[in-house]
Amino acid sequence: MLKLMQNEWMKLWSKKGTWVMVGLLVVMIVGMFGLNKWIETTNNFEKPDWKTSVQAELTDTKEELKAPTLADTARERLEGTVKVLEYRLANSIEPLDNNSREKMIMDSSGVGSIVVLLVVIVAAGIVASEFSQGTIKMLLSRPVKRWKILTSKYMTVILFGIVLMLVGFGVSVISAFVIFPSGGGQELAWNGKEVVEVSVWGRGLYMLLLSFANVFVTGTFAFMIGSVFRSSSLAIGLSLFSYFTGSTVVMLLSKYEVVKYIVFTHMDLTIYESNFRIVEGITMGFSIAVLSVYLLVFLVISYVTFTKRDITA
Repeated sequence: MLKLMQNEWMKLWSKKGTWVMVGLLVVMIVGMFGLNKWIETTNNFEKPDWKTSVQAELTDTKEELKAPTLADTARERLEGTVKVLEYRLANSIEPLDNNSREKMIMDSSGVGSIVVLLVVIVAAGIVASEFSQGTIKMLLSRPVKRWKILTSKYMTVILFGIVLMLVGFGVSVISAFVIFPSGGGQELAWNGKEVVEVSVWGRGLYMLLLSFANVFVTGTFAFMIGSVFRSSSLAIGLSLFSYFTGSTVVMLLSKYEVVKYIVFTHMDLTIYESNFRIVEGITMGFSIAVLSVYLLVFLVISYVTFTKRDITA
């Protein structure tokens, strides 16, 4: 199995297109940071005093808590926000500026939005290309079980996604240090018992991990479509279509109970680190459980189709 994975890994990185995707990732991240800096420099409005901003946010949050139809999860989240804001004012702890170096490092979830597009391309073609290029017969003629061949290809896709996420995070950190100044504030969070300081690096890596869920699920879906239909273009098209329209589907179905069980509702785990929710009443544990079921279904379909297929057809 390890030898198969090594062969697939070397085959992937021997392609010029793989290095082009890595270069594209670097350019897009640097460009994104540069654009943020340009927008900051063109907005010359005077920022209000941080205490005034925090007090205004505290007032608005308390007003939201008065809503009688507020879900328990939303109420708990807002109560935590109130405690953090009150702690800031009581101890004169300034929040980090949104355009500070630390804030940019902490909000690393944007890397996943770029990586998912690149991983879909690889996942869609890693099996389908064997059929389109006519190499599938030679591949399956080896004395190796089909499920091992498919596993080596799938693990290569996942490993490729992990490498791109780490490269993207590294480029983000370098860009943040080069382009943005250091902030003078401190990030705080409510852990359910008390207000605690948040580590910049710990938060950044945690957000990176959460954003990888989207890469993982979308990449697995593209892998399944490519394996079943033997068409990389179809797999890329369907995967990107579902990726870009998923949030719209969730919004349209947000009033119905079924929305809690569709995959699009749970693909972005980073929402659990913000105050925004399209669907209330779900937890991260529930989202991970739902995603696990979908992943299992995608993989079962892929393995059954690949191992039972007549390659002469």
